[in-house]
Amino acid sequence: MKITTVFLFYIICILSFVLNPIIFRAKNNPMKHENANQLKIKITIGNKKFDATLLDNETALAFKKYLPLEMKMIELNDNEKYGELKNRLPTNPSYPRKIQIGDLMLYGDQTLVLFYKSFTTSYSYSSIGKIDNVEGLEDALGSGNPVVKFELVNQ
Repeated sequence: MKITTVFLFYIICILSFVLNPIIFRAKNNPMKHENANQLKIKITIGNKKFDATLLDNETALAFKKYLPLEMKMIELNDNEKYGELKNRLPTNPSYPRKIQIGDLMLYGDQTLVLFYKSFTTSYSYSSIGKIDNVEGLEDALGSGNPVVKFELVNQ
């Protein structure tokens, strides 16, 4: 009995010694905090600025690496603007069924799409993020092909 108790005590001590630093790093991971700060971007259309939040996914994180980015976005279907990225991004397409105004998505692996109206769709997209406050978005994008700037906040 005494040997079993001593053996269990040593096992518990060894596990505590090994697991404690791992648990501490997981709780206090500075990269997690840093990533949380970097998931905000600013979208500028003419003199109008919009704050947006990127999702925490592979597509959004890859998109973030290319910021700041300025591109001419082309009108399509009276509900969206799109532009071709120079680089392909990793994808995880899904069928959202309902697009919401302010959605920022990737069609295929290189077409960035900013939606300024809500509607139903049968197309698949990889989600990147969403504009936080969409008031004035449709007016800012206008009926033409505006130049849109995407940049990290506080970078």
